[in-house]
Amino acid sequence: MAEDPTIDKDLPLREDIRCLGRILGDTLRAQEGEASFELVERIRVSAIRFHRDDDNNARQELTAILDNLSRQQTQTIVRAFSYFSHLANIAEDQHHIRRSRAHLVARSPAHEGSLAHALHRAEGAGIDAACLRGFFDEASIVPVLTAHPTEVQRKSTLNAQREIAELLQRRDRGQPTPEEQDALDEGLRRAVLGLWQTRMLRNTRLLVLDEVINGLSYYDYTFLRELPRLYGWLEDHLATIHSGLRNAELPAFLRLGSWIGGDRDGNPFVTAAVTRETLRLQSVRALRFHLDEVHALGAELSLADGLISVSEALQALAARSPDTSAARSDEPYRRALTGIYARLAATARRLDGVEPERHAVGEAAPYADAGEYAGELDILHRSLVANGSALLARGRLRELRRAARVFGFHLASLDLRQNSEVHERVVGELLETAVPGTAYRQRDEAARVALLLAEIGSARPLASPHLAYSDETRDELEIFRTAAAAHKTYGAQAIENYIIAKTDGVSDLLEVALLLKECGLLLPSARSLGVNIVPLFETIPDLRNCPRIMDELLSLPAYRELLRSRGDLHEIMLGYSDSNKDGGFLTSGWELYKAEIALVDVFARHGVKLRLFHGRGGSVGRGGGPSYQAILAQPGGAVQGRLRVTEQGEVIASKYSNPELGRRNLEIVAAAVLEATLLAPPAAAPHPHYLEAMDELSRSAHRAYRSLVYETTGFERYFWESTVISEIAHLNLGSRPASRRKTTAIEDLRAIPWVFSWAQCRLMLPGWYGFGSALRDFLAAHPDGLQLLQRMYREWPFFRTLLSNMDMVLAKSDLAIARRYAELVSDPALRAAIFPRLQTEWHATVEGLLAISGQTRLLADNPLLARSIRHRFPYLDPLNHLQIELIKRLRAGNEDEHVKRAIHLTINGIAAGLRNSG
Repeated sequence: MAEDPTIDKDLPLREDIRCLGRILGDTLRAQEGEASFELVERIRVSAIRFHRDDDNNARQELTAILDNLSRQQTQTIVRAFSYFSHLANIAEDQHHIRRSRAHLVARSPAHEGSLAHALHRAEGAGIDAACLRGFFDEASIVPVLTAHPTEVQRKSTLNAQREIAELLQRRDRGQPTPEEQDALDEGLRRAVLGLWQTRMLRNTRLLVLDEVINGLSYYDYTFLRELPRLYGWLEDHLATIHSGLRNAELPAFLRLGSWIGGDRDGNPFVTAAVTRETLRLQSVRALRFHLDEVHALGAELSLADGLISVSEALQALAARSPDTSAARSDEPYRRALTGIYARLAATARRLDGVEPERHAVGEAAPYADAGEYAGELDILHRSLVANGSALLARGRLRELRRAARVFGFHLASLDLRQNSEVHERVVGELLETAVPGTAYRQRDEAARVALLLAEIGSARPLASPHLAYSDETRDELEIFRTAAAAHKTYGAQAIENYIIAKTDGVSDLLEVALLLKECGLLLPSARSLGVNIVPLFETIPDLRNCPRIMDELLSLPAYRELLRSRGDLHEIMLGYSDSNKDGGFLTSGWELYKAEIALVDVFARHGVKLRLFHGRGGSVGRGGGPSYQAILAQPGGAVQGRLRVTEQGEVIASKYSNPELGRRNLEIVAAAVLEATLLAPPAAAPHPHYLEAMDELSRSAHRAYRSLVYETTGFERYFWESTVISEIAHLNLGSRPASRRKTTAIEDLRAIPWVFSWAQCRLMLPGWYGFGSALRDFLAAHPDGLQLLQRMYREWPFFRTLLSNMDMVLAKSDLAIARRYAELVSDPALRAAIFPRLQTEWHATVEGLLAISGQTRLLADNPLLARSIRHRFPYLDPLNHLQIELIKRLRAGNEDEHVKRAIHLTINGIAAGLRNSG
């Protein structure tokens, strides 16, 4: 049954936004008074006029109002506009869910980005059951949660928002009675009041373990339940379209990873003790889930002897249970499950020192590993299926069996990451202490490689407990030993990857191999490697050099032998953030694309399987944008069923705090990988001319970007004065410093606060700068070049996705507001030298984008985002104006804590309104 096309599909969204806005307004009146409410309205109306018309009178009105706000009024205004952005986000998320459900109810064709759509495409392309099964057998898809130095939301705020979302959802579904409707309305008012009365900001900077605990909450919200359900749906759907896949159980091809608690690059607070506690907390969360589910399953499977038959294996499992209760003597499944529970409880004690809230009925031996636990659940499954109870096996037991295989006792694989410069110093010290005069760090690359290979091949240890080392060396060795201990405690899946930041040579990988040997995770005699050694190529030069580096590495027989123990698979991480900060948006995207093409060729020649790990951020300036399109835009051969991708900060919250949206986002990644692997054309691009055009565009864009950011006198000062970077550096956002070193140099600044700062001032420079200049140069050299670029846009997913992401960034930017931030620059000459350049480039970029795409306005082909901006920006803009006024006060010497706090509140509200700003 198709939907009625005359129905205004966005009406429920507008009604939700109006409802939440009305409740917020009523809350404001009740809590702060009528005068505060009227002040908010005056500011909103003036801001709309300024936003719509760049009206100078409106600007003067805004300035007059904002300059004369009292301290209390300022905080009230900031909180009011910030919370409206949060509430609008909730309403939009619920509308996405509402529209998805409406399509499902109407049995509409599967939407692009769903697994149903991907499988339908595969079926249409003649992909048979064997090929599909082969894909899932070989696939490896891993979203990796990472801590975010600019994550601004507290968990308390997120919890309140989740409550509002759940109430909206309950109100939207079914037909509540008048009494139920009143209760829901009161619940919404109560939840908004609770949100209003909840402190937005943290009083102290987050510790790493706080970030770990925040990250673990998404397993409760979404992952632990929705991921097993997604597997179940996929297996059922495959069975309906391919008889050869009936009753087939898929391997755990889609799992979760994490950096939180393992990423040491530039974060001195990630110690071995923190990593050990992270692993323990993850395990506690996994085991708590298994214990709760086994307990609930025992309540469900009350099947009694005499009414059913059971398998011999199940009977034996029940007999081994410590459960001697007469009440359950004829209930074999319950007895088996009380035994499983007892073993899980013993496992929790052994692994994590945790006593379950519900005590086991008796003592039992702990599990050797999660595989043994999964095997006992399989006994229940097979017994139910063989004895007429298959339907019972498809409920909680099915999801629990899947959770046992996906999450095990470790929950998620924790990546370790450190900078190559640290490894170089540590290895140099170990060698020099063992054999004085080795002078490792003074050797050239070839000599380093030769020395490292000799040491890796030697069975003798290099480090000695009887020798003294620097604190850095001792700390790094302890991390490696922690990884080895984790393998023994939680299994090899607990830590699978060691990532090397700033990789620029073969020796960087061999240094890590040597340190892995020191802790027993590389065994020379067995030629085995216990973890993947993953180079991270980040800067433009690194991306250009990575094919050569990997070719040299894979040509080393000793390393190639180690790789065989990893299934002849090697992972490469590509960094979007630093390459963008280094070379600009266009050049970063193009160098990443070319690097992938070259790596595919190198790995094919060496007969090694390639898995790419995409280090994308939430913002376009850090490789963000829609995941589905980004994956499909990869060059031919770059996916091949294997993909890891980072999920960061506010993106984690927006994608995974709601279980339905969370499942949808997991499905999007899986669907895109399936399509990119089985259905994408093998060629890198449709035509060689397209590659040549991109090379030319990239050279010009790179020149323009570097000229501005790194070669313009005073630009560093302009950035620090015209954005909120100074205030961000002191905000209690995350555990990691904003810069790698104690300087203001852009080279030392982390990419996340770099992008975040430009987003706050609404210029979004990292997401577009240089494209306008590149297009101008290209068209000057090629009078018919516009037609070529238009064909590229139509025919080449990479180019279309690049421009689509730029379209999104440009639509969220605002030159009128950015001009006000430019006025924060204390030197008028510097301001006059730089802002007009930014303005000219912005206009050239917009005009070029519209000419190539054929659109008449930004976001013409993205009505959903255009609608979102239309709804939220009148409430977002006042926060920018307030932020500017507050920064002026602070920088003029007003050190009042309330001023600092109000600035931090504006940062929170603007980030919430933009959604993908870091």
